[in-house]
Amino acid sequence: MIEVLDAGPRSLLMDLGRSGWSHIGVGPSGAFDRAALRLANRLVGNRESAPCIETLGGGLRLKFHEPTVISITGAMGEFTKLTDGRSTTCSRNAPVDVAANDVVIITPPSSGLRSYLAIRGGINVEPTLGSASTDTLAGIGPDPLSAGAELRTAQLQIAQPPIDLAVRRSTEGPIHVIQGPRWDWFTNTAHALLQSQPWTVSPVSDRIGIRLDGAELQRSIVNRELPSEPMVTGAIQVPPSGLPVILGPDRPTTGGYPVIAVVIDAHLDRLAQLTAGEKIRFKVTRLD
Repeated sequence: MIEVLDAGPRSLLMDLGRSGWSHIGVGPSGAFDRAALRLANRLVGNRESAPCIETLGGGLRLKFHEPTVISITGAMGEFTKLTDGRSTTCSRNAPVDVAANDVVIITPPSSGLRSYLAIRGGINVEPTLGSASTDTLAGIGPDPLSAGAELRTAQLQIAQPPIDLAVRRSTEGPIHVIQGPRWDWFTNTAHALLQSQPWTVSPVSDRIGIRLDGAELQRSIVNRELPSEPMVTGAIQVPPSGLPVILGPDRPTTGGYPVIAVVIDAHLDRLAQLTAGEKIRFKVTRLD
């Protein structure tokens, strides 16, 4: 059994999400940084899809009542393990042995935003629509973690993998996008601005959408609005303010703001680690 002593600013249970439910208005949800969740599970010998804890920043404190193996991935830095009051600094992106009554503390990351904590065997949680993920928009799935909550492990492990450390992923360079379905709703100047200027991540961002600050993107079509149309994770909507919003995994399934571009799947995980005030750039690319 694992006891939550402090949930930090925001800690949620996540797996790889639920698909196939957009027709009833339920989005995919799931880990914002899918590669980090998969890696965390591999490091402790779980199935890649096993539920983990996705936590924001630092502050999560867990007490383990039985020995196990854990790993923490995603945002970079270190974390702390308390054993009989003695503090040990541990590495992320590696399996770590935890003894009975040890306390694990997620300290603020040196870079990035979201961390993923996997426990050998996975976390035992009842799935909703086939997933153990918390959807913060639809309000389905497990409740956010809170102090006093108790978690139990499942039996989702496989043979221990031959891996003991993972190299840091590169986050340099622009985020690649493809032209969106409403690219022609925007002026040539807006097309150029999308790629030429650095965009600042707004603090008013979450799993539903990442808001960006910068020069406004002007429309070429100004006298009408769209009916709601299907949305995907990574769609870059432009509301009347002209400031883009990148839709995250807890996005709505439909929306009425025009989509100027869409982040390619290979770069979606990078969005999870963007912090307020960080500068990013886009590059329009082709997939063929």
